[in-house]
Amino acid sequence: MGSSERRQRDKEELRTKILDAARELFAKEGYEAVTMRRIADVIEYSPTALYFHFTDKEALVRELCVLDFRSLAAAFMKIAKEPDPLARLEKIGLAYVDFAVEHPNHYRLMFMTPRVHDETEIEMMKTGKGNPEEDAYAFLRGTVAEAIAKGLLRPEHQDPDIIAQAAWAATHGVISLHIAKCSDPWVEWRPLRKTAELVTRALVEGIRAVPAPAAKTPAARTPRPKRTKER
Repeated sequence: MGSSERRQRDKEELRTKILDAARELFAKEGYEAVTMRRIADVIEYSPTALYFHFTDKEALVRELCVLDFRSLAAAFMKIAKEPDPLARLEKIGLAYVDFAVEHPNHYRLMFMTPRVHDETEIEMMKTGKGNPEEDAYAFLRGTVAEAIAKGLLRPEHQDPDIIAQAAWAATHGVISLHIAKCSDPWVEWRPLRKTAELVTRALVEGIRAVPAPAAKTPAARTPRPKRTKER
């Protein structure tokens, strides 16, 4: 490996180190409380090294969000080939849970850390909005819209956004409760995935169209024996 390749590798490794440290600190201490100097102290570099990679804290968190939401969308793409939209909806819920379990700090930053988005970040969000391969919500909404179009949902459920958001809220509730309260001793907590499976299945079954009753065929009449004339 040449010197230029080595420098590029070291640069990328430091950038990843900064992002990982920042993500963990934002999740644990809150976005407002964490400074660039605090991140630099954790990775044992000078703040100048951070500013070489990111102009400010907002630029750093923007990149974190872009990377993490793309990772979530990629997790959803693994189940895109499921032909049944309702079965896919269940799998989306469980993939969302698996993402939270495998990447708890990503999840806390993405969905449990309050933060005001600046104009630059809002413009960046518009880039992949509506593309299911980059926009996890678009993939969820598209799955619900397909189920509606195929007549798989009850007739009163015709708004794909409200159903998608209800499904998201239900699953997020299970995850956030587990993250925030799973160490509390006053409840005998059950495994996160089992609880999520129950919630996801209950939601899908609650909106699934009720099959029309089978038409009754008239019962076949038993022919009466012919009476013979008495002689």
